[in-house]
Amino acid sequence: GEIVAMMGRNGAGKSTLLRSMVGLASVADGKVRVEGQDPSQLSPTELIRCVGLVPQEAGDLLWSDEVSKECQAADKDSNSAAGSSWALFERLTPGVDPATHPRDLSEGQRLALALAVTLVSSAPVLLLDEPTRGLDYPTKTRLIALLRDHAASGGCVVLATHDVELVAEVATRTVVLADGEIVADGVTSDIVVGSPQFAPQIAKVLAPLPWLTVTDVIAALPEAG
Repeated sequence: GEIVAMMGRNGAGKSTLLRSMVGLASVADGKVRVEGQDPSQLSPTELIRCVGLVPQEAGDLLWSDEVSKECQAADKDSNSAAGSSWALFERLTPGVDPATHPRDLSEGQRLALALAVTLVSSAPVLLLDEPTRGLDYPTKTRLIALLRDHAASGGCVVLATHDVELVAEVATRTVVLADGEIVADGVTSDIVVGSPQFAPQIAKVLAPLPWLTVTDVIAALPEAG
C-alpha cells in the first residue's frame, strides 16, 4: 500500500539499491529480501511474479520489432490474458500504431511501453528508476493514477527520482540517501517541506506549512477560511 520515493544526489546509491532488489546487483554486505525471498535466487518466472523493475533506460526491456509483439510476449510470459499489456500501454499513451518499432517511439512512449510490460505481471513490488523522464504532463498524470491504483490494490511502489513534483503528488513516504546511507526516512511532507533541494515549488512558497501540491492547498482553504 505504500509508494516510497528514494531521493538523493547522483551516485547516492538509488539505482544500485533497486537493481539489488531484482538480483542484478551483488550485495557486499547485509541481505536483500523481497516478499520474504532473496531475488538473486529466484528463477526468471518466479521473479517477474514477485517484483518488477523499470530501469532508467526503458529500451533495455524491449526486444521485439513491433509494439504489439512486445505486448504479446509480455502477456505470454506473465500468463496474462491476451491484450492485457496493450491495454496498459493504451492507458498511458493512447493512439500509438501497434506496428510501430519500439525504437521509433518517443522517449516517453518507450517508458510507457516498458511500464506496461512490467506491470502486466501484477507483481506486488514495482520498482521505477526515474519514471517520469521524457513524459509529458498528460502521460505523467496517467502514470500517477496507475501507481495509486497499484498501491490501493495492496502493491508497493518504490521510485528512485529527482522529480520533486512527482514525489509531492504520489509518495506516501520518502527516503533520502547519501553515499549509500539513509540520511532521512519518513512521511513525505515531513522530509521535503524543510529541504531547499527536495521541496516542490508549493512547499518552497508556503513553508513551513505542510502543503506540497496545489491540491493540498485547495483542500486546506476551507479549514483555513
